[in-house]
Amino acid sequence: MEELHEYQFSILRTLLFKPGARFSELNKVGISSDHFNFHVKQLSNWGLVKKENQRYFLTNKGKELAGRMDTDQLTIEKQAKLGVALHAVRKNKGVTEYLIHHRLKEPLYGWYGSHSGKIRRGENPEETAKREFFEETGLTGKFSLKAIKQQREFDATGKLLEDKYFWVYRVDDVQGTLKEKVEEGENLWMTKEEIKKLKNVFASFEEMYEVLESQEVLILRGDRTLEKY
Repeated sequence: MEELHEYQFSILRTLLFKPGARFSELNKVGISSDHFNFHVKQLSNWGLVKKENQRYFLTNKGKELAGRMDTDQLTIEKQAKLGVALHAVRKNKGVTEYLIHHRLKEPLYGWYGSHSGKIRRGENPEETAKREFFEETGLTGKFSLKAIKQQREFDATGKLLEDKYFWVYRVDDVQGTLKEKVEEGENLWMTKEEIKKLKNVFASFEEMYEVLESQEVLILRGDRTLEKY
């Protein structure tokens, strides 16, 4: 869908407060019928507006979008992204190892950190965590919620690039055969000494360790300025 024209904002706003409006009731901007009809058809083609018995209504998709409109600024409010971050831990010959994901896709190509994934509509965070962990690693395990974190990324000018909320899980009792490489990147078991040598990490070992060893669910916030996105 393209950006909405100001006349299209006007149509959607009218239908928020007057479901079942006639064509003449929608045209509050005073342009020709042909010109206005073009914008009505665009909204209909995008699945936002429907016509029934010579009256116009918002579709379910239209109701959801219209509910996020800022009609003063003529913009659609963007929501923060919701996701999970997954930290698997194991003992290997008496040494504690952490499963690190080497990201091989944009943005932040080449960075190291936890596995992560978006929460799908209708999923709860733990369902997402188990699904994403298996899809990205081929493994299963015991999941413990350790933190909820807001992470914001800015460019050098201070422009907000991403606003994300993560449910952060520790994964123990890991079972299965590790997928060493998937489309999104590489999966590596690493010791704390190896992790500390990495560059371009989403969180330092100390930050990760504090979260994973916490006895309570932490509420965290992190802001970061990126030289390259």
